[in-house]
Amino acid sequence: MDVRQLEMFLAVIDCGSATKAAEKMGLSTGAISLQMQGLSTGLKTELFIRSGKRLAPTPAALRLAELASGVVRQMRLIEQEFSTNPSTDIRPFHFATGPTTLIHRLGKPLRMLRKRFPEAEIKVTVSATEEMVSGLLGRRFDLALLTLPVENELLRIIPLFEEEMLILKPSHERIKGWQIGHLEAGDLARVPFILYPEHSNMRRMIDRFFQDLGITPNVIMEAGDTESIKRLVESGFGYSILPEYALRGQPRFFHVCRVGRQKLVRKQALAMVHSDHPRALAESIAKFLVEALS
Repeated sequence: MDVRQLEMFLAVIDCGSATKAAEKMGLSTGAISLQMQGLSTGLKTELFIRSGKRLAPTPAALRLAELASGVVRQMRLIEQEFSTNPSTDIRPFHFATGPTTLIHRLGKPLRMLRKRFPEAEIKVTVSATEEMVSGLLGRRFDLALLTLPVENELLRIIPLFEEEMLILKPSHERIKGWQIGHLEAGDLARVPFILYPEHSNMRRMIDRFFQDLGITPNVIMEAGDTESIKRLVESGFGYSILPEYALRGQPRFFHVCRVGRQKLVRKQALAMVHSDHPRALAESIAKFLVEALS
């Protein structure tokens, strides 16, 4: 006995005829009759009595129909729960991203994503790259948009876009327009800096930048939130280095600068766990975000 056989049985109960059940199931009448004989033999009970052109169910068949309906319903729920069709996948989908990218890059794409997959229960977690990697490996996240480099052979990395990191220099005057100034490496040797926390992916990238310049920065404060750092710079507490997309709002009380011709660039990518059976919805959402953000 299997679920398909029970579906045929319920079709015969509903239609009262092997011929009509066959039409409903897209099978031949002979295939339906053969399956009903097999089901009756397997259960060692009579299921139908012929009454003219109709097949009348026995009391045993009516009891079986009651039980079979529940089994088939549960199987459909299981199939739907683990559906390989993105449009019918109803499991919660967990997406993780950093706060800066969420605020400045994902507004429109996420609105479009919800229209593309209206039935999907999409949950968004804002987190740091290190926590996203841990969440992916622990299967708490289906997909993450994080900052490279991330070196883990268990993860599949899909490059998205590059974003320049610029130096913020406090200004007493309100700055309008968008113009990138230039500083000398020596200009940064003694000024106070407000940077991301140590051991974060962003901080490691910034520290390597300073090492390449031969500078040890004077770090007076650390903060994990880009907007908080930006406000501290505007208040005159110190310099910083932040992603370009977070800086274009106007007006502002800081200059944006590079050191000579050197550019510090962070690379953004999608990441998911390598799997022999990848979730179709994750693949579809990843493809959508690549098209929207690349």
